[in-house]
This record gives sequence, C-alpha cells and structure tokens, in this order.
Amino acid sequence: MAVSPSFAFAPANLVVRTIVEAHENNRAIEIVADSGEFYRSSEIQLEGDRAPRTSMFEFRDLPRGTYEVHATLKGPGGAEIAQVRRSVDVVDGGGLDQ
Repeated sequence: MAVSPSFAFAPANLVVRTIVEAHENNRAIEIVADSGEFYRSSEIQLEGDRAPRTSMFEFRDLPRGTYEVHATLKGPGGAEIAQVRRSVDVVDGGGLDQ
C-alpha cells in the first residue's frame, strides 16, 4: 500500500494505492483513515482471481490529525486475510497564502 502524501496541510486529500496479487479467495478490500477524531472508510468488492491487481482510493478534505491508514484484504465471509498500516500527518495550514 502506498499513501500520498505522507505529510499534508489541512484540508488534505489522500490517495491510497493498493496492490493485491490475484487469488480466488480475495473478496474485498477496505481502506480506513482514522485520526481518533475523524474517520473515513471505503470498501470495494474484488472478483477473486479476476480482480485488478491495483486499486486506487481517494479521501478528500481530511481535517488536521495524525491518521492511521490501513488496508484490510478480506476473504470469504469477510474473514481478514491481510492488513497493512501507514501513518499520515495532516497539520493546520497556518493561514499561508498560496
């Protein structure tokens, strides 16, 4: 999983890219961005060994916070197959004009 950017000014847009090897047991992938004060998630269904290898997710307008971003690969019945985590800091813009 790659998360871009790893440091951003609020409100931030994060792009999460996952790469999953094709396998018949792959049923879904869930991406969560959680700062403890703000939570956003997205889940897509996978078509097992016919699923695309790469999936892209975008979370827009995230407020300030330190986010734990994690991807969970799910199998039959929603069972967790694998999980990976990254941390992202979103800080106040400080009123900077661009």
